[in-house]
Amino acid sequence: MYPSKADPYYPPPSQPTGSYYPTAPPTTGVPVTLAPGVFHIQAPVAGPWSTGLCDCCDDVGNCCITCFCPCITFGQIAEIIDKGSTSCGVSGALYALIASSTFCPCFYSCFYRSKLRRQYGLREEPCADCLVHCCCCESCSLCQMYRELKRRGFDMSIGWHANMEREGQTATLPPPFEL
Repeated sequence: MYPSKADPYYPPPSQPTGSYYPTAPPTTGVPVTLAPGVFHIQAPVAGPWSTGLCDCCDDVGNCCITCFCPCITFGQIAEIIDKGSTSCGVSGALYALIASSTFCPCFYSCFYRSKLRRQYGLREEPCADCLVHCCCCESCSLCQMYRELKRRGFDMSIGWHANMEREGQTATLPPPFEL
């Protein structure tokens, strides 16, 4: 019923070493092949954001658009994060609907901040995602997300599919919606 005590006369076998038993590589979050057909999944390592939360003036044009009509910026961000499965217009309209009916679209946008962080292995800083959106500044957070995607090579004005075509990759369409 209870685990037995270790027997001092028979110590547990040590981990074998040598070329036949390779040591595990450091944890990075990427599947790594240890041997043909054997994979080891590593935990992701969180990295820093490319710009700070309050660096809105790095892109003055986006800062102005986000301050006066955040639904446009949110729509562009959501289309890239969702890899084209939702369009910029649909995401922006949903954001505007939530903003006009509840006056608090930050809960919707903090979900996308979390998705962005998971996709690119970013740290949850300066505080939790919902606190950044709801307590700190919704506009600053949207601007930071926009700048992060832009610095990762996305042209935010053309959307996901055009970005994939520009890169020479085929954009995969989501499966059709079935009733």
